[in-house]
Amino acid sequence: MGETIRIIGIDPGLRRTGWGIVESLGNSLRFVASGTVRSDDKAALATRLCQLHDGLAEILRGAMPHEAAVEQTFVNKDAAATLKLGQARGIAMLVPALAGLVVAEYAPNAVKKAVIGVGHGDKKQIHMMVKVLMPKATFDTDDAADALAIAICHAHHRQSVVYRLAALA
Repeated sequence: MGETIRIIGIDPGLRRTGWGIVESLGNSLRFVASGTVRSDDKAALATRLCQLHDGLAEILRGAMPHEAAVEQTFVNKDAAATLKLGQARGIAMLVPALAGLVVAEYAPNAVKKAVIGVGHGDKKQIHMMVKVLMPKATFDTDDAADALAIAICHAHHRQSVVYRLAALA
C-alpha cells in the first residue's frame, strides 16, 4: 500500500508562523500536530528572524517530517511589509532545507483549491474544510489552520511529476 509520509506545512509570517503536520498514506490523511511560532514584535528584525528559525528548528527536530511545504508570498500594497514577510518566508524555507527536506511551494489559490475546491475563499471556509478533512485537527491560530491546509495541499500534489523530479535532484 505504500509508506506513511509525514508532511509539515508552514504558513510564514513575521509575527506568527503557523505550522501543521499531517501523515499521508495513499489517499488517507491523519492529523499529527499544529501550532504557531511567535516572534517578539518589540525585538529587532534579526532577533525576530532568529526566534522563528529556532522555533521551527525545534518543531522539525521533534516531529521529524519527511517533506515540507511553504505558502508562496503574495504582494501587499505596503512594500516594507512585503519585504518583511519575504524574510520570514526565507526562514520558513531555510529551516526544512537545512534539515535535508525537499521544500515544495504553493500559491495561496492552489492551497484554497486543494482544500475547499475553488481558488478563492475566506479563512472560515478553509478552517471548516480542514476540520471536515481531519476531524481530530486542532489549531491555536488562523496561521496554524492555514499551515494544515498547506500540508493537505502538498499531500494532494506530492505525486506530481514536477515534485518527483525535484525530489530526485
